[in-house]
Amino acid sequence: MLLYAITSRVLLPGKETERQAALVDLAHHWAQGGVDYIQIREKDLPPSDLLALSRRIVAAVRKESGATRVLVNGPEEIALEAQADGVHLPSSAPAGAPEKTRHVFRSTGREALVSRACHSLEEIRAATQVSLVVFAPVFEKVGEEVTDSATRPSVGRGIGIDALREACLAAHPIPVIALGGVTTANAPACIAAGASGVAGIRLFLGDDWRQLRSL
Repeated sequence: MLLYAITSRVLLPGKETERQAALVDLAHHWAQGGVDYIQIREKDLPPSDLLALSRRIVAAVRKESGATRVLVNGPEEIALEAQADGVHLPSSAPAGAPEKTRHVFRSTGREALVSRACHSLEEIRAATQVSLVVFAPVFEKVGEEVTDSATRPSVGRGIGIDALREACLAAHPIPVIALGGVTTANAPACIAAGASGVAGIRLFLGDDWRQLRSL
């Protein structure tokens, strides 16, 4: 089972500098434990800060001799400068975005890993030239609910295991990673449906994910 951890420093305690330091340590912990992919998803950071944090995360991961790969959810130029392995593209990215990313990396003599978010069969069928498809939301859809006093997370129903199964068939031979409310309890159902692995944010904040290495 492939394990795909997604960062979110806002879920970590402390001030900004403390959160970033904790995230770097967490990425090193993931690499030690055998996580296959780490997506740096800190979309609120300005480019210079995203680059600096990405460099620190890549350096922390490289301390281990494992095969953990780092993807930046952001411009391929930042991924390149940070010495990351590739990028993650949103579902809204243009159809030619994967090939553009690969071209930019190849111009420096490197090959790029490209993962892409997909939310429907139509998006799956259009996701060519990618290394991985991240299909969501399987069990839960997390958004934001705006109240009079604050913005807080809201959770809705995911599209389900049957949709994941259809997505895996449509994407073949591209590996599909299941995202959205995935836990150690329901991860095996994702694999049974044809997924090559699972992704998450909160799933990787503790240590329970280590149980999934044997599946």
